[in-house]
Amino acid sequence: MALTSLFTAVSGMNANGTALSVISDNVANMNTTGFKASRAAFGDILSQQIGESQVGRGVLLTDVASQFTQGTFENTASVLDMAVDGDGLFVMKDTTGTYYTRAGQFSVDKDGYVVNSSGIILQGYLYSDTGTATSALGDINVSSVNSAPNSTENVELSANLDSGATILAAFDVDDPNTTSNFSTSVTAYDSLGNGHNVNVYFRKDAEAVTGNSWEWYAVVDAADSLSGNTEIQAQGTLGFTTDGFLDTESAITYPLVGGFDFNGGAAAAQAIDFNFGTSITTDGGSGRDGTTQYSGESATSFQSQDGYSSGSLKSITISQDGTMTGIFTNGQTRGLAQLALAKFISPTGLTKMGRGLYAESTESGQPVITTPGSSGTGAVLSNTLELSNVDLAEEFVKMILSQRGFQANSRVISTSDELMQELVNLKR
Repeated sequence: MALTSLFTAVSGMNANGTALSVISDNVANMNTTGFKASRAAFGDILSQQIGESQVGRGVLLTDVASQFTQGTFENTASVLDMAVDGDGLFVMKDTTGTYYTRAGQFSVDKDGYVVNSSGIILQGYLYSDTGTATSALGDINVSSVNSAPNSTENVELSANLDSGATILAAFDVDDPNTTSNFSTSVTAYDSLGNGHNVNVYFRKDAEAVTGNSWEWYAVVDAADSLSGNTEIQAQGTLGFTTDGFLDTESAITYPLVGGFDFNGGAAAAQAIDFNFGTSITTDGGSGRDGTTQYSGESATSFQSQDGYSSGSLKSITISQDGTMTGIFTNGQTRGLAQLALAKFISPTGLTKMGRGLYAESTESGQPVITTPGSSGTGAVLSNTLELSNVDLAEEFVKMILSQRGFQANSRVISTSDELMQELVNLKR
């Protein structure tokens, strides 16, 4: 009987010693990003039958399971620090296989890949060069991302042209300042992304009881034109009502063949449309939302164009749906990738691989890999890290209980030893 109690107590010491190991691992990782605390589960050993009674044979450790409860969040300065507000796990991959993690402390390595501290590459749904989402899941790389140039196709220009301006001599491209009443300039981009200065001159052409008319000329200087000469490369006329509203716009005339010819090897005959507002007769508009002709000094109130030069990646933003957007030096933005998240039926069954990584197992089941915000994966929070979910106070309480359990079982061994000693002394 005493011999049985010895082995029962040993099982208690082993179980409580292992529990202390689990607790110490939790405490050691209380500052580990994305760490999930483990919990030891115990079960009694099959009893032995003694007459009508059953006597237990001790205890064993039945399971050590990770607790996938949400950890608290910490704000950081890095946009590539990410946390998952939900049940999903980031998908990682290297030459040895696919892994999953809650630790979202990422950076860009020397080859442009988004990796964790161990160099394992973050996975996502990649975007094409034009920023269109694809269904391909792969390594996220930002090394060769750039923004292609876009040639100017439309120019919007709003101004007030002084109704009291005098009618000057015919416009002379070689003497534009004295043969025009007002001018402004806009930068137009060619097919290669080169910016060219285009001067727009306005000349009052006629006065009538039905309203005044103006001419406009888009002039490219010799330094920007293909011919090396200062040229009128687009022109037209504007008609105003007696109230100063834009009434009519003529069709744009390109003195060259089909459009603008810039130097530098760009595409020739670049058609650029000039929009001066919604005219009353021509466009069916109000005539007041763009260029007008009121009394007062001529001045430009608004101008824009839709072209831009090429650009390199300047910074990255990440939205809650995991979309990684690139911001480029030319002011453009486009999608680079969308992060993938994995969700498991039984995350407690995942195999711990160390370094904050988990691997799929038969107990965890196969993952559902999808975009953030769907299938219960949760949202991605950028500039944020998920802290360990270790509750230090709770771990200290468990430590005391395990320590007392270990001490009590060791006392049982001492008592059993005294009983055996008494049996030995009976012979004397």
